[in-house]
Amino acid sequence: MKTFLLVRHCEAEGQEVKASLTEQGIQQAQQLMDYLNKLSYPIDKIISSPYKRAVQTIEPYAKDPGLPLHIDTRLEERRLSGQPLFNWIEVLKRTFDDIDFKVDGGESTKEATARALELFKEVMNEKQKTTLFVTHGNLMTLILRYFDPKFGFGEWSRLTNPDVYQIDFQKKNVSITRLWNEQKPNW
Repeated sequence: MKTFLLVRHCEAEGQEVKASLTEQGIQQAQQLMDYLNKLSYPIDKIISSPYKRAVQTIEPYAKDPGLPLHIDTRLEERRLSGQPLFNWIEVLKRTFDDIDFKVDGGESTKEATARALELFKEVMNEKQKTTLFVTHGNLMTLILRYFDPKFGFGEWSRLTNPDVYQIDFQKKNVSITRLWNEQKPNW
């Protein structure tokens, strides 16, 4: 069996590439570290989006067991547009209904999913049993949607910062479990 853990970054100061975690986000990263340390199985590899908020989310955990933190641009947030959108929620909703829709400078659902799945396919062929991926809410939802089509805009809107999903692969069976919801952190 192979296990992938998808982690959405903790609370951040903004959406920019260099946006840092807030004070609450830093506390959340510590709680996430405690939670991951209590899992009943070891994490063999960590791969993160290069965005500062993603790296800051997982650094406390990675340092604890001394796991190297691999950075991969394929885990970057999905680009809705090349410039700020006043109606970004409407655009985002539409991308879940029409996987080929995109605005200038943006990525379609199909394109963003394909880049993430390229990384997943590579990791699937590696020897590690459990790999943790740190990414962003929109891309995380697209990855989950690939494995279970029920994931869409509604599920995206219910994600928390942070959030953790587990995807288990056993032969041809795939199961998805939301772990962070079960943990019910108190903040």
